[in-house]
Amino acid sequence: MTKQTPSHTTTRRRAALLALITSLGAGLLTACQNPASNSTAIRIGYSAWPGWFPWAVTEAKGLFTGVASQAKMQWFDGYLDSINALNAGQLDCNSQTLNDTISSIAGGADLQVVLQNDYSTGNDQIVVADGINAVADLKGKKVAAEEGTVDHYLLLKVLKDGGLKPSDITFVPLETGAAAAAFAAGQVDAAGVYAPFTTQALKRTGSKALTTSREHPGAISDLLVCRREFVEKNPEAIQEVVNAWFATLKLMKDDPATTLPILVQRSGVSEQEFKEYDAGTTIQSLSENQTNFKPGNTMTSLPYAAEQISNFLVEVGLATKKPDLSTLLNSTFVDNAK
Repeated sequence: MTKQTPSHTTTRRRAALLALITSLGAGLLTACQNPASNSTAIRIGYSAWPGWFPWAVTEAKGLFTGVASQAKMQWFDGYLDSINALNAGQLDCNSQTLNDTISSIAGGADLQVVLQNDYSTGNDQIVVADGINAVADLKGKKVAAEEGTVDHYLLLKVLKDGGLKPSDITFVPLETGAAAAAFAAGQVDAAGVYAPFTTQALKRTGSKALTTSREHPGAISDLLVCRREFVEKNPEAIQEVVNAWFATLKLMKDDPATTLPILVQRSGVSEQEFKEYDAGTTIQSLSENQTNFKPGNTMTSLPYAAEQISNFLVEVGLATKKPDLSTLLNSTFVDNAK
């Protein structure tokens, strides 16, 4: 509402008061007649990952409806910045991994997973310089990754599986884009990066992926995570957001001609490069979501994966104690999705 210049006459004051009452009355009447006015301006963060680029389609195609019709997607150039924004209450929900969500909960955040977008099947990589052919060859080498986030987790897992300790390498903490650039420039010997930053890293002559998330199925799960307080106060809005995600996946399947350009533009790479990411990110359907929220004995089961990741984070020192995961997974919205 435009701020008006204060009036100095009784007549004008009465007129202004009458106008205000009329305006408020009309507004209340409109609110009663128009359900969209009761919408929730939910703030959702996302960043550069193939499994989250569909959110750009959701927004561009106006697929947020009902009480979530005013939902706003907020893009972050730095993935860690989006996590910090959620933890600080500057977002209501964020696109982030299970690993990083558990790390946040271990640090005191109260978060809930309401949707699984995908899990990584190759787009998270440990990229190495020419001459490094096995995990053992990383001993004594400079290795960059974004400290405390998903590819740092992958790096530590790869080292452990290969018989090395974190102290066996010189760890260089860099934001993922900077890690890819440092590797491409020959400043480090290896880097833990994810698509689309893998494209930049692999431009270094002789470089290759030593190992990828394909060899660790289910270990890196990508999710929509919300502040639990917000979920409890706004279940209808969360349901509409989850519904919008699956409507987006359907539209992408039915109308690739208009949705693919949106995905490519958001990714910042060529269409051919973007298509190469397909196999490295396994988008999870509604039925797969409903299954994955249930207990199981493999890493594709979110309860099982959460327990395993929680133990690992404590073991390698990324968390000081095992967090309480009793309220982490909320399957309500995928169970009721349509």
